[in-house]
Amino acid sequence: MIIKNAEYVTSIVSKKLFEGGAPEIAIAGRSNVGKSSFINMLTGRKKLARSSSEPGRTRMLNYFSVNGGEFYLVDLPGYGYAKVTDKERDSWKGLIEFYLQKSAGLKFVFLIVDVRREPTDLDLQLAQYFEYYEIPYVLVATKADKLSRSACKNAVTAIAKGFNQDPEKVLLVSSLNGAGRDAVLAAISERI
Repeated sequence: MIIKNAEYVTSIVSKKLFEGGAPEIAIAGRSNVGKSSFINMLTGRKKLARSSSEPGRTRMLNYFSVNGGEFYLVDLPGYGYAKVTDKERDSWKGLIEFYLQKSAGLKFVFLIVDVRREPTDLDLQLAQYFEYYEIPYVLVATKADKLSRSACKNAVTAIAKGFNQDPEKVLLVSSLNGAGRDAVLAAISERI
């Protein structure tokens, strides 16, 4: 898989779907885990997805076309900590669930976790949600540049155990230096 180009297409804030007619890959994870940076690293575009140090900045479904519509990346609102009202947080949850259950184009989800953190209850609940609704997902541990190689290996083992997954199936990436990008592209190729 080679990503030649990528561009922002649209943002959706209500319970409706963008019908692009191509496979979709959703990007899910806690607020401030690095979803936007992951999209930017993957596409080779530094400012395609807007990232922020403030948790909860992604509040819509953001669609990005890859290779002229070969497939779409869909950035989902983050879950967990964000300075928003309960009503707004509930609306994000409803929007995410609507998308995950209704999108005909969804092929799988990259579930993004921080390699430095143990999986939270919310991370595990989302994985259980995927399993219950038979939505395929791939675990991606970001921020690999923040730990030594041996610490990363131990952290990936702990993350995999928390999700009851094989550590070999957890993709370890760094948005800062691009480590793990080829493995992510291979995962996309296998699934679409």
